[in-house]
Amino acid sequence: MKKVLIVIIVFIVLAGLWGVSTRNGFVTMEENVKQSWSQVENVYQRRLDLIPNLVATVQGYASHERETLEAVTQARASVGQISAQGLQNITNDPKAFERFQQAQGSLSSALSRLMVVAEKYPDLKANENFLDLQKQLEGTENRIAVERRRFNEAAQSYNTAIRMFPGSLIAGFSGFQQKNYFTAAPEAAQAPKVQFNTTPPATH
Repeated sequence: MKKVLIVIIVFIVLAGLWGVSTRNGFVTMEENVKQSWSQVENVYQRRLDLIPNLVATVQGYASHERETLEAVTQARASVGQISAQGLQNITNDPKAFERFQQAQGSLSSALSRLMVVAEKYPDLKANENFLDLQKQLEGTENRIAVERRRFNEAAQSYNTAIRMFPGSLIAGFSGFQQKNYFTAAPEAAQAPKVQFNTTPPATH
């Protein structure tokens, strides 16, 4: 009888240790997801910070391109409104995450149109301030793509772990929730590509 009792006690202790270890593993992975998300926020914020100066510079040379300039400004404002609502739990909220992606995608599209407009103004393309801002923007867009990928990888590892049995029992009991993924079209996060025409047009 004592041996059976000892076996039961040992089993309970081992099960408890496994449960604690598994839960701690989930906590570590979830914190990794949060850290990855903070990096995504940082690079997106960097892009937001660049836009006012970029718009002002383009406006100085192409003020009549009002529609394009307003589209960028409005898209930036929409992103700002979503950010102001708080992003702490956005990775657990599919609808909020989708709104965030759509707003960022709209901003990427508006910025791409702005860069196409800039192609039509040689003086603007030669402006040092514009060239510096363009370089920073392209670097930021590339960084966004990198950080989105890293976030998705962290979220995938975490989601897989909390869904696999028997760890899913601990995850369910402890309230761990699945994280959302970035699923927007790849072009939404690519840097705007502007090819400057260095060859003078043919004369007839």
